[in-house]
This record gives sequence, structure tokens and C-alpha cells, in this order.
Amino acid sequence: MPSIPVRWSGALALASAMAVCVQAVAADRVVQIVNRTGVTLNEFYASNTDTDSWEEDILGKLVLRPGQSVEIEIDDGTGACHFDFKGVFDDGDEVIENSVNVCRGGAFSFND
Repeated sequence: MPSIPVRWSGALALASAMAVCVQAVAADRVVQIVNRTGVTLNEFYASNTDTDSWEEDILGKLVLRPGQSVEIEIDDGTGACHFDFKGVFDDGDEVIENSVNVCRGGAFSFND
């Protein structure tokens, strides 16, 4: 009988370790979006490179004025690391950057 609890405790330890790993991977998908332009960033989109359309505006009601930044967790639940980014600015300009690796974390800047 003691072998059953030992097996279960091993399985629980493995499940706990996997949960920590999943949380660590999700934490790595946090990207700081920086507006280094002279124009307000009104909209920001991040879509998995395997999709043909843009997802919803991640900023919502938030805008990024010149020099401001925001940290965003970019994860659509597929496990994908490569996303296309699109920024829409107050002056109507749209900037697209293809295949940004969000699993590396760090920062992404919109520049003049």
C-alpha cells in the first residue's frame, strides 16, 4: 500500500513543477511597448503570425504619448512566440513590424 502514495506524491511534484514552468513561460511573454516617436500611439495590435487578421486593440482606451511605455503580456493561448505588431498613431500613420519574438520578452520601440 505505501507505493500508491509515493507514486501520487511524485505525480503531484511533477505537476507542480510543470505549473511553475508554464507560469515562467507566460511571464517571458511580457513585452514593454515604447513610443519613441513624436506622435501619440492610439492603437496597438499583436496578432499571431499564423493569422491573417488583426486581433483587438490591446491598448483599448489607453494611449501612449511620446516617451511613454506600457508592459503587455502577449499570449493568445496557442504557445506561439512570433507575433506581428501594428501601431496606429494620432496622425493616421500605421507602422507594422512582422514576426516579433515575444518569448524573449524585453522591449519593442516604435521610433521616428
